[in-house]
Amino acid sequence: MAESSKVIHVRNVGHEISENDLLQLFQPFGVITKLVMLRAKNQALLQMQDVSSAITALQFFTNVQPTIRGRNVYIQFSSHQELTTAEQNIHGREDEPNRILLVTVHHMLYPITVDVLHQVFSPYGFVEKIVTFQKSAGFQALIQYQAQPCAASARTSLQGRNIYDGGCQLDIQFSNLEELQVNYNNDRSRDYTNPNLPSEQKGRLPHPGYGDAGVAYPQMANTSAIAAAFGGGLPPGITGTNDRCTILVSNLNTDSVDEDKLFNLFSLYGNIVRIKLLRNKPDHALVQMGDGFQAELAVHFLKGAMLFGKRLEVNYSKHPNITPGTDSHDYVNSNLNRFNRNAAKNYRYCCSPTKMIHLSTLPQDVTEEEVVNHVQEHGAILNTKVFEMNGKKQALVQFENEEEAAEALVCKHATSLGGSIIRISFSQLQTI
Repeated sequence: MAESSKVIHVRNVGHEISENDLLQLFQPFGVITKLVMLRAKNQALLQMQDVSSAITALQFFTNVQPTIRGRNVYIQFSSHQELTTAEQNIHGREDEPNRILLVTVHHMLYPITVDVLHQVFSPYGFVEKIVTFQKSAGFQALIQYQAQPCAASARTSLQGRNIYDGGCQLDIQFSNLEELQVNYNNDRSRDYTNPNLPSEQKGRLPHPGYGDAGVAYPQMANTSAIAAAFGGGLPPGITGTNDRCTILVSNLNTDSVDEDKLFNLFSLYGNIVRIKLLRNKPDHALVQMGDGFQAELAVHFLKGAMLFGKRLEVNYSKHPNITPGTDSHDYVNSNLNRFNRNAAKNYRYCCSPTKMIHLSTLPQDVTEEEVVNHVQEHGAILNTKVFEMNGKKQALVQFENEEEAAEALVCKHATSLGGSIIRISFSQLQTI
């Protein structure tokens, strides 16, 4: 392999692959400073801001075959240590005003969506397009105005400001991109000049590994979502090479646990195919996840977790899958599986059980008292907060310990509160 360099050489770059496609593939790993398309050779040269970002990208793609628009591309370090000719600078210098802004959000206390950004930036002029992405430096967005003076005005007014009190601080500079390309209208990208774009690529998200062991990384439904979620790397302790989809859970409290409660807990880490409580060992259960990566997340984050007074033992099963039958519960088609939509966001929220739970899809008129009444049977509540995000009511509830929070989650996720089916996950916030 060539000596490490911040310049990455990409091969098999077909004519259908745009500069924006390459940017989206590599943005999770760090700031891209230059990009040169070698169209005659079907190649590209891409310069990261530093060598470590390039190393992270190449390490990630040793396990994951990078594909763009269905075409495999091949990457290696370039023999160049620096691109010195007159290539374009991607992320710009502040002294060159442009109608496209590069926005970095620091101290992200709450998730930021395209709708939130549009609300913040549209008072300064017509926003044509927004593209968001997650990288090791944090959450970033490119915002394209119809006219350059609007972008300049927004930058002057919003630089250094917080979107929410005490958090989500904006760091804004001009980008040197000439035009943003938006393929989908969803939470991550939006073209306000073309409302008819699809929300996702049709056929892009198969259910990987359902019913078979398979191989972990190549079958993963959405490798770019994983890269985006974890800033181009993987969480500490996660290898990404596991190919076993089925998990054996033991030391369960047989009086309190059923398949749906296990579903509510394990579905935080991936889609659930099937769950089976073992008749001959009542405190044991098998949980089949959507793929090996999701199974690895569940084993890593739930090993040793406390639930209903018992410390869970969570390991890979010798069984590659759970045979469908009357003694197993099937969840393949459940609309409660979280990873069919917003996969990157759900991967990003994966963590071990915490003392704090996050409740969403609440009724618009919900009160703090109603939220407390709904979950207080599960433990001592230290603090609660009901707030609005993108026009939707959400809440945080802090319990005395992780076990109480886990009990509230497994018992009350997907239950009805005021006529709404609520969603619950663990929050990584330390305090409210």
